[in-house]
Amino acid sequence: MSSSAAPIKAAHPPVLPHGVRPSSGAAGSDPPSVLESSGIPLLADVAAPEDGRTPAQSLWVVARARCAPAVMAMCVLLSAVAGLVLFCFDPREYHFYPICFFHKTTGLLCPGCGVLRATHQLLHGHLAAAFHFNPMLIVSLPLLCWFGARFALQRARNQPLSLGLPPGVLWLILAAMLVVSVLRNLPGAPFAMLRP
Repeated sequence: MSSSAAPIKAAHPPVLPHGVRPSSGAAGSDPPSVLESSGIPLLADVAAPEDGRTPAQSLWVVARARCAPAVMAMCVLLSAVAGLVLFCFDPREYHFYPICFFHKTTGLLCPGCGVLRATHQLLHGHLAAAFHFNPMLIVSLPLLCWFGARFALQRARNQPLSLGLPPGVLWLILAAMLVVSVLRNLPGAPFAMLRP
């Protein structure tokens, strides 16, 4: 192979953080040695070697712990705004609410059909009207309140969040939702009370 056909190897300068200037011999040295001499902490220095975490995992844990209060506050604020909009604007009269694509494409009612109307009635204290629009929501309110209290307590105690339900109960809830979905789509007077 001639010298003109030999591949050319260009020396790439190391990538340095903003404000760090390479020393006279830094072009051929490893970037970590230049960074170590600059006094900037490296990613490897973030995790203590005895905790068993990789540096990326440690950074994720720290970032999640710092962002969690802001995320929770944002969720509470968005929920309050959504509740206020739902309280003031009846979904039967205003049509800016999201539509049910399942109902629009199939004509069938899903377990969530009528939840917005039921929640609007519930916010106004009309329990019977809310039950008419979505019975599953009203029946599941005690369970939803229990989950909310459990999550708040776990959060206050800095415990990991968990449902605390055995898999059998979760399968039972799913089966009840499917049965109600089938029954509310059947014709006839007995099933009319399940339709919004």
